[in-house]
Amino acid sequence: MSTDTQTVENQKMAIKDYAKYHRMHKIKWTAETISGMKMPEKRKLGELLSMVQQGDTIIITELSRLGRSMTMILNVLQALLDKGVKVIAIKEGYELGDNIQSKVLAFAFGLSAELERTLLSERTKLGLERARKKGKRIGRQLGEKPHRYKLTPYRAKIRRYLKEGRTVNSMADEFGVSWLTMKNFVTVNIKVKPLPKLTEEPKRHGHPTYRELEYFRTHK
Repeated sequence: MSTDTQTVENQKMAIKDYAKYHRMHKIKWTAETISGMKMPEKRKLGELLSMVQQGDTIIITELSRLGRSMTMILNVLQALLDKGVKVIAIKEGYELGDNIQSKVLAFAFGLSAELERTLLSERTKLGLERARKKGKRIGRQLGEKPHRYKLTPYRAKIRRYLKEGRTVNSMADEFGVSWLTMKNFVTVNIKVKPLPKLTEEPKRHGHPTYRELEYFRTHK
């Protein structure tokens, strides 16, 4: 179940009526009001997917409760069917499991998902083409530098850290960016002297070299 609290209660009532009519017992509820646009692993649905086992049955009021796109719904359904879990969608009247109807529907859903992706791609291309014809600039021009970096507001703080002898790696961890992003920001935005020639070959492990500190201590 999903969306707002009132809708959740309405869905719960419909599921209770269905379960009672079909004499289903030992019902466990999973309800959430978080947006269906989020990926399943970021919702309670993700917990449900990891918890269910072969032979279990999941009842929903309608398939749209599983996601907000056909692709997302198909992925969730496929994950459940692969685990041997039956899915019942009350509104559509579907009972999806290990049967011919389910396989046909899964195939149809797959075609729908592919069509959805194609149409979305085409709409995006048409939108960009219309924007270009109107003279709108799309994206950043080749070789153009961005006017603002994520780290720009922290320029003074980073400069102070450099004077204190902080390494690029430690600063990258603090500001939540990659080592390369931090190094590029320092190189472009904080003037430094050329890297002095090393007497030893630096280690090739993708992290700052052991002489990195001396490099950034020489900045102006």
